[in-house]
Amino acid sequence: MAGTARVVGFQADENLQAVISAWLAWLDSERRLSPHTLDAYIRDLSGFLAFVAEHQGDLPSGKLLRDLKLGDFRAWLAQRAAKGLSASSTARALSAIRTFFAWAARHHHFENAAISLVRTPKKPAALPRALSPEDARMAVESVGELDHRPWIAKRDGAVLLLLYGCGLRIGEALSLSAGEAPAAGQEVLVVTGKGRRQRQVPLLPLVIEAIDDYRAACPFELRGQDALFRAVRGGPLRPRAIQTRVQQLRGLLGLPEGATPHALRHSFATHLLSGGGDLRAVQDLLGHASLSTTQRYTAVDMSRLSAVYAQAHPRAK
Repeated sequence: MAGTARVVGFQADENLQAVISAWLAWLDSERRLSPHTLDAYIRDLSGFLAFVAEHQGDLPSGKLLRDLKLGDFRAWLAQRAAKGLSASSTARALSAIRTFFAWAARHHHFENAAISLVRTPKKPAALPRALSPEDARMAVESVGELDHRPWIAKRDGAVLLLLYGCGLRIGEALSLSAGEAPAAGQEVLVVTGKGRRQRQVPLLPLVIEAIDDYRAACPFELRGQDALFRAVRGGPLRPRAIQTRVQQLRGLLGLPEGATPHALRHSFATHLLSGGGDLRAVQDLLGHASLSTTQRYTAVDMSRLSAVYAQAHPRAK
């Protein structure tokens, strides 16, 4: 596993090194994080342990991490603020540290209740509601941290991938039947949208893999016209459950208040247009009857336009 080989860079005793190695292997094999996200987790934990070593004057160990107080975590946050690191960067780092501590507690290595009391730095609300590519990716990859039951973690990840990876509305994703679920080798998904209009949406292999993982882990039989996505007791999953999950992600990752399930669909469209996508093609992918709706829905962030202007216009230099 790619991350394990880099564990030697952590400031930690031998036992803690072994715990970290097992955690990274879990992130890679069970959570299936992207190499980019895995590298971010490694950097965040490495930076945190370096702070702990300096702050405590001792090599970090499981016992030392177990005994950290709320004030110690706040001192780490204060150090990051003093270095001028952004609230969003610190929120992601705190999320990584919380994930590590939660995993260590579940596997009976060590437990620290103080980490749950640390407040996540809030990012300022952003307009438009589209998330940045980094925030959207982190939301999809981090939602599994919100539930310890593997099948629910995989379910929530698959749903968010349909919203961001395919541009589906939450109702469209949750109305999919087991028989309509994409399978290996399938290139497009037929979606029934508003007004019973159908459209075809290209499928990323990552989306198919996530749905396959969920189906394999789901404890309920999924066949035919049965709902693909199930609630805890086996009934159809309701939008409110996913809305709550994304609300929890806002706290976990420090996302803006505008981060909602619908914002992931908005992000899908905005990122396609920012990458040079054709407006009418995006209209078809979203299932909009009117092009004007797509134009409003995918309005480009003025801060990005200002940056482009400042770099490109000869009188701006």
